[in-house]
Amino acid sequence: MQRIFVIADSSSIHYGPHLESCLRGKFTYNRKGGATANLDDGLGANGGDSQRVLAYLRERIEARDLAADVLVVNCGLHDIKMNPGATECQVGLAEYQANLRAVVAEAGRHGLEFVWVRTTPIVDAIHNTRQPGFRRFNADVDRYNAVADAVMAEAEVCSIDLHGFTTPFLPDAFVDHAHFREDVQRLQAAFIAGALEVLLSPAAIPQKEIAAKNSLRPTRSFTTT
Repeated sequence: MQRIFVIADSSSIHYGPHLESCLRGKFTYNRKGGATANLDDGLGANGGDSQRVLAYLRERIEARDLAADVLVVNCGLHDIKMNPGATECQVGLAEYQANLRAVVAEAGRHGLEFVWVRTTPIVDAIHNTRQPGFRRFNADVDRYNAVADAVMAEAEVCSIDLHGFTTPFLPDAFVDHAHFREDVQRLQAAFIAGALEVLLSPAAIPQKEIAAKNSLRPTRSFTTT
């Protein structure tokens, strides 16, 4: 069985056990580990922003202890964080683009299949009233997703549209400012698991057919449409 390794934001910590269950018998599952006392910190099992994802991947590859065939990655919500008094996102858009390109390149150099997961949406009025410590804006989610889409299309790697899948459940899907109810977590996990089966299958949808549907999407992608 192919070995899947996940490096992603705090939502993946929630849907992860459900994803592991969905993949059982088809793929082996592992993820970035470590204690996560606060889901808003990009530490421990939380992949954090794109800079941290890149640093972690390089560290694991250098140590030669990343037992994986397929790398499933998401980052974005920590990149767009704005701390009190800040007027810019934690990681600027140009740096985000460069970091994603570097992550994809690292995976390719070491023979890892790469799968990108699009960043989930937020609702400004919910997020920024329930989480006073920092702000996020959905317009930035859209901007950063668009840049990620272009990077993945350029690299011709797989993409799973968790953003599009999750959007119809809003605004009632949240348990706090950015994380989702368990029933939504289970659905997200099932969606990702199904997408991985399709995208990693030798009989995946022909690249030209996908590219013709939407030139801004990666040439191998899994969406809700």
